[in-house]
Amino acid sequence: MTAFKLDIMRFAQRLWKNEWLRAFVLALGVLLLLHLFVVRFVSVQSTSMYGTLRPGDLLLVQRWPKWTGLDRGDLVVFRDPLKDRTSMSHRPLLVKRVAAVPGDELEIRLGQLYVNGERQPNPEGMTHSYLMRVKAGSSVDALMGRLGLPAELAHGDGANIELPLNPALAKKAEADPAVVSVTAMRLAAGARTHLFPFSPRYPWNGDDYGPITVPGKGDTLHITVDNLPLYDRLMSVYEGHRIAANRDQLMLDDLPLREYVVEQDYYFVLGDSRHFSADSRYWGFLPADHVVGRGSAVLLSAGSN
Repeated sequence: MTAFKLDIMRFAQRLWKNEWLRAFVLALGVLLLLHLFVVRFVSVQSTSMYGTLRPGDLLLVQRWPKWTGLDRGDLVVFRDPLKDRTSMSHRPLLVKRVAAVPGDELEIRLGQLYVNGERQPNPEGMTHSYLMRVKAGSSVDALMGRLGLPAELAHGDGANIELPLNPALAKKAEADPAVVSVTAMRLAAGARTHLFPFSPRYPWNGDDYGPITVPGKGDTLHITVDNLPLYDRLMSVYEGHRIAANRDQLMLDDLPLREYVVEQDYYFVLGDSRHFSADSRYWGFLPADHVVGRGSAVLLSAGSN
């Protein structure tokens, strides 16, 4: 061992004998372990969970469900599945609600969620689109302030504003002197080609979606040309395989593709602000390895109605 290495070791030993420094290092280690395996804190950035979570809310996130699994109805914090060119640790964090777990069959009929054929209760505070007509000359910003709503929620021309509201918020808006009327907007109609799985074989929209079965680890998928749009991203992006076509034969890693065994669990997630949320209806299944944890409590709220 060189003299330089001996000097470094002696210096480190002297430092370690310092009680304050030793306590600081141990505390830092404990905080790191807590952050990685127990809890962390996340600031909510979007309005997709409005009615439940607001932009600016500080959410306590339990880390262990990343390994133990999630249940229907859980708030899940996860890395953005669409940021393929960004390393996992640098992807934005998103918050949604677990609508279906591996093995579940999910369907949305006329805006109502069904799982395995059973109607599911709506989350408390869940919002839908309402059209609010405002009196001429009224300040929209001032109106939004009186309603306790962020100004960025207002979409429209100043006289007609589309907002995510629940019945209680709609009633409060109707009572405001600057408001002419508040009307629930019609449900989505017709097929939407920008919804997952982006195929005319699945003519779904945000309010009439599915049925679709959520894959789980170990499931055997029987792959056909018809259902390939449901699983091509799962196989190629999330699980790292090569998909190609050889004349009329689908190929996976240069072998004929007829069946595929899923390598990890997946979830189907929705925003509580159902008409203002880019969720699994738009980008597909959430891989388990993108999960950061389960949202458990709002430690600091951006405001209340």
